[in-house]
Amino acid sequence: MTETHSVVRGDSGPEVARLVASRVLDVPDFPSPGVLFKDLMPLFADGAVFREVIDGIVAYHGRESFDVVVGIEARGFVVAAAIAYATGVGVVPVRKAGKLPRPAYSASYALEYGEATLEVHEDAFTAGHRVLVVDDVLATGGTAEATLGLVERAGGTVAGFTVLLELAFLGARERLAPRPVHALLTV
Repeated sequence: MTETHSVVRGDSGPEVARLVASRVLDVPDFPSPGVLFKDLMPLFADGAVFREVIDGIVAYHGRESFDVVVGIEARGFVVAAAIAYATGVGVVPVRKAGKLPRPAYSASYALEYGEATLEVHEDAFTAGHRVLVVDDVLATGGTAEATLGLVERAGGTVAGFTVLLELAFLGARERLAPRPVHALLTV
């Protein structure tokens, strides 16, 4: 796991950033050559750390600031379900194309290592539903931008966007402006 002796930063402060950093594994050349994948599975597998991270996200946004949580496929599902359970709200998946059984809105976008399409059920939200969107990693911002657009297209109002890890050197925060980004760890 990543050493945390160097200065770490995140929107919830250095203590939370260090906690997340302590559970990130770097996997070179995955999913393709030249990509350094940030694996957060060790964070999910450590119950005490995972609980602290989820509690930190809920504390940052406030329990009453959202009506439903959206998780972006696939690791975002893990974070979204935990937040939804902790706050007593529902969870909505944003899935890869072709995985949802009912009519869905779709958005295609470029990834840092390819292209993809995401979908959300057309009836996922009622008008004005306040939606907290969560994912594990923010890289180029394509996935986030597509998801935030899908939430709005389906009638939701984006109440917040949180990631566990932001790769700041790829400039996604600027791409998503003026939408606020909440990252627990920024590298």
